[in-house]
Amino acid sequence: MDSLSPEKRSWNMSRIKNRDTKPEIIVRSLLHRAGYRFRLHRKDLPGKPDIVLPRYKTIILVHGCFWHRHEGCRYAYYPKTRVDFWQKKFRQNAKRDQKVQNELLKLGWKVCVVWECETRKPEILISKLQQILKG
Repeated sequence: MDSLSPEKRSWNMSRIKNRDTKPEIIVRSLLHRAGYRFRLHRKDLPGKPDIVLPRYKTIILVHGCFWHRHEGCRYAYYPKTRVDFWQKKFRQNAKRDQKVQNELLKLGWKVCVVWECETRKPEILISKLQQILKG
């Protein structure tokens, strides 16, 4: 049973952002400081990717560990209530993520996924990003 009223739960869920999240801003800041220039949420690409680096033909998707099910991550837990709803929701998210990545690859883009938990160690993350962009 949910400890919040349906109205309060709805209000909480409406506050969850889908762009300009803290992990996204961390990745953008690291890239910008390293001298990379990029575009955000290009509407002409499948899934409106988080970060697009046209010069490198690379797309960076910043995924939340909970919503996108980062395997083996402690932040990818399952809620204890409405289990069927959440399992369906997570399956749909994963299916959509895979479809978008396949479409981007078919269009010739390199796709890199940065997980929310990876943004907690910026020095490791920037080296990962530079390896992807240089090679």
